[in-house]
Amino acid sequence: MTGSLPQITEISPGLSPLSGPEPRILILGSFPSTLSLAHAEYYGNPRNRFWVVMEELFAIPAALPYPERCLRVTQEGIALWDVVATCSRPGSADSRIRNAVPNDIAVFVRAFPSIQLVALNGSTAGRLYHRLAEVPGIPSVTLPSTSPANAAMTFAEKVHRWNIVKSACDRAQNK
Repeated sequence: MTGSLPQITEISPGLSPLSGPEPRILILGSFPSTLSLAHAEYYGNPRNRFWVVMEELFAIPAALPYPERCLRVTQEGIALWDVVATCSRPGSADSRIRNAVPNDIAVFVRAFPSIQLVALNGSTAGRLYHRLAEVPGIPSVTLPSTSPANAAMTFAEKVHRWNIVKSACDRAQNK
């Protein structure tokens, strides 16, 4: 045999879903970054803008301790999870995800029939969701990634595009 052997990357499990009793919006990322996994926190990379976007939309201070941010976001009717349950991925780049095994999002949605919208955090989450785990009958929207790797869009434009989540929460509360 010539050449080097292929590098086998360890399979990593993701995070458990974060939800209150009656979520109206399910926000799905692709798979947690290595920092998020190390901290066991959604959007645990301090350079990820997710919590700053939530601060702009829902007045949940990004500086609050993680458990408090989680409580506040679930009180807004938002659940957090990822499309991918396990994968091999050296580093944190979505482009390096291999051997993706999806979460069973349909089971989650059936357990929470209050969910009215699936919001996908970034184009990779959108592609993976539509290819591996799409839930028929539930509207979905792919939003700009809050990842630090997505520097092509201004923060103000990201917040503007993410406002669909706030609008959907407001509509659901008014029903």
